[in-house]
Amino acid sequence: MTAHPISQTVASLMPRAKAELAELVAFQSVADPAQFPKSECEAAANWVADALRAEEFQDVALLDTPDGTQSVYGFLPGPAGAPTVLLYAHYDVQPPLDESAWLSPPFELTERDGRWFGRGAADCKGGFIMHLLAVRALKANGGVPVSVKVIAEGSEEQGTGGLERYAEAHPDLLTADTIVIGDTGNFRVGLPTVTATLRGMTMLRVTLDTLEGNLHSGQFGGAAPDALAAMIQLLASLRAEDGTTTVDGLATDADWEGLQYPEAEFRADAKVLDGVELIGTGTVADRIWARPAVTVIGIDCPPVVGATPSLQATARAQISLRVPPGQDAAEATQLLTAHLKAHAPWGARVAVEQVGQGQAFRADISSPAYTSMAQAMETAYPGEKMQSSGMGGSIPLCNTLATLYPEAEILLIGLSEPEAQIHAVNESVSPEELERLSVAEALFLQNYAESKRA
Repeated sequence: MTAHPISQTVASLMPRAKAELAELVAFQSVADPAQFPKSECEAAANWVADALRAEEFQDVALLDTPDGTQSVYGFLPGPAGAPTVLLYAHYDVQPPLDESAWLSPPFELTERDGRWFGRGAADCKGGFIMHLLAVRALKANGGVPVSVKVIAEGSEEQGTGGLERYAEAHPDLLTADTIVIGDTGNFRVGLPTVTATLRGMTMLRVTLDTLEGNLHSGQFGGAAPDALAAMIQLLASLRAEDGTTTVDGLATDADWEGLQYPEAEFRADAKVLDGVELIGTGTVADRIWARPAVTVIGIDCPPVVGATPSLQATARAQISLRVPPGQDAAEATQLLTAHLKAHAPWGARVAVEQVGQGQAFRADISSPAYTSMAQAMETAYPGEKMQSSGMGGSIPLCNTLATLYPEAEILLIGLSEPEAQIHAVNESVSPEELERLSVAEALFLQNYAESKRA
């Protein structure tokens, strides 16, 4: 069978795509100046803007958002009367974590075992390259049949809401008939998947104070309240013995209806060690897509190397709570805050600071745009039909866009399948997935334009 012309074009563009992704991955664009220079994010934003200008996008601009970061916007006009499609990705990335655990430098795109490794390769610099490939393939095959807006966010991973607030203040900027969020992923490599739901999130920092200063553990230990011990006890209150999240007042019994995630496959994808149990109850899909999940993502305490026999006067932790559709993230924040204050032992003084928050999202997968995407994915993935799944991660912008543009259809696709190990060490992208999803997005734009003309 002869390959579709779009498929042939994308295949020919893949060497260029790899070179461009390598350039983009090289920017250490963690949107936290306490960890990496702000200039790295600014350089990445300028790279994205230059790439859009090279594809003849108009009105390309670096938008200064209220959280101090920049989002990049561009507009490519289509034929008269054509619908407008907004393509979203983000160029900021998670920090690399333990760089010594990477098998290759995190900010140097490296090919290994048929995959391309580097921080942001899948989440979500690869998503921006996917959008570029789709546009280029259409331009080489008769032109882009829709008007295209691109928005590349600069602080999605921080959850600080810069682009959400900017969009609310400039509601005309991102108007579109359909929005393609390129920041999720297939259920697994080779199985075309759209994401039906996203969990929301809230991020809190909690500080416990018990003493005016550190004390000698031999002289005062056993009676003086240790802030680090208090923190350990407080954090333990957030989970039941089986690992189920236990925040006072927060429901944890919802069920997932739809594509299931076999436990054996999940264990393999998550690389759970032999003999170690999964946590929580219900199906895996219930636990990761339909129920809240709390994670302690950081603790300030003395490192083991150089530790002294001291009682700690202060301890601090950062806590992430994922919130499923049907639960309000603001209410979840209030419940988590109240829980932390109520469960601090020994009368320890508690201060809670909200760092980030975003609502959960549920897509309407019965909408006409999904029909166009299903047809496109069947061509891009011969022999496979489009599936729908949940995703445990959060994209706070989705609800903002759904509120601002209630008539717009929102589709979620992307490169973050399980093998990608996003947010972990050795993140990677499958070049085959990048190629096939770029084909699918280009064909979707063709199908969607045709459906609107019918």
